[in-house]
Amino acid sequence: MENKPYRLGVMVGRFQTLHAGHEDMIRKALQICEKVCILVGSSQESSTAKNPFCYELREEMLRRVFGAEILIFPLPDIGVGNNATWGDYVLENVMQRLGQYPDLLISAKESRRVSWFDGVNGLEISELYIPKTNPISATQMRQYFLDNDEASWRAQTNPKLWPMYQALRQQVEISRENLNTDSI
Repeated sequence: MENKPYRLGVMVGRFQTLHAGHEDMIRKALQICEKVCILVGSSQESSTAKNPFCYELREEMLRRVFGAEILIFPLPDIGVGNNATWGDYVLENVMQRLGQYPDLLISAKESRRVSWFDGVNGLEISELYIPKTNPISATQMRQYFLDNDEASWRAQTNPKLWPMYQALRQQVEISRENLNTDSI
């Protein structure tokens, strides 16, 4: 095994739906981390306009694309918002599941994520903000389902997910009117 600069990298995302931007970030993490742990946020929620897909379906999408290259775990919301308490919760989840803290936290540079790990004391954890090279968002991807624009969806999606299009589209359609959400 080649030596990589980081032992354990962690990413948090909802993956509602997995798209090329997510895949790019995960591939970059795999290049520099011996292990990459993906925490699927808002894992307790499904069948809402914002979170149409259940955790198991999101895990399946990640597995289809990355197989055993990544570790995947659910991360339910705790209702505290985007702050240092949330960051502590993320780190404790990693420790409980893997018996170690990460040495790298990976995310897109978004203002709401900047304060997640401000409360980390005594831990040497680097943060890597990967610039978005693709402006696509999961919101736009869900709109492709609502517009039945399979060609645009495919252009932003790994071909391993293409067989899932109809089932994913159906779930977005079913969930589109449910605006109730516990997700922050």
